[in-house]
Amino acid sequence: MKLTQTLSDAFDAQITLEFAASLVYRQLAIAMGARDLPGMASWLRAQADEEVVHANKFIDHVVDRGGHPCIGTIQAPQVAPDATPSQVFAAALAHEEKVSASIRQLYRTADAEGDLDSRPLLNWFLEEQIEEESTVGEIVSQLKLIGDDGNGLLRLDADLGGRQSGGTEPAGV
Repeated sequence: MKLTQTLSDAFDAQITLEFAASLVYRQLAIAMGARDLPGMASWLRAQADEEVVHANKFIDHVVDRGGHPCIGTIQAPQVAPDATPSQVFAAALAHEEKVSASIRQLYRTADAEGDLDSRPLLNWFLEEQIEEESTVGEIVSQLKLIGDDGNGLLRLDADLGGRQSGGTEPAGV
């Protein structure tokens, strides 16, 4: 089933948002790298790569349905040079919440358009966003517990540095 124009436009907006999320995470990684927190920077870069994977999943879905996705305009995110880890991960959580809301709206649009074929992809993303918000929310909570404790911050930095990036292509590509 070919996508309606309304649904195609909604997918384009989501693709753009996923690429914007990648840039947000990349900018946040720069901020943590500048604060000599390489583990946090690495974790955030891996997250940036994952957002590109998400965009590619949406692109593949649209192309498979006979569409031609178009990436919209993306404004570079701004992060204060003196941003703290707490501020950085709070910004990450806020962005994940924005992405979650957008995916829920995309689901509603697909339903309104009678598009059952998008449901498997959108169900996967709904579950993925629960995991994303939970993971970043946990880091935010840990940073609150740590407060100004340098040892705790360095330990969390080391823990987050253990995350491996899976690259920017969906699994199986």
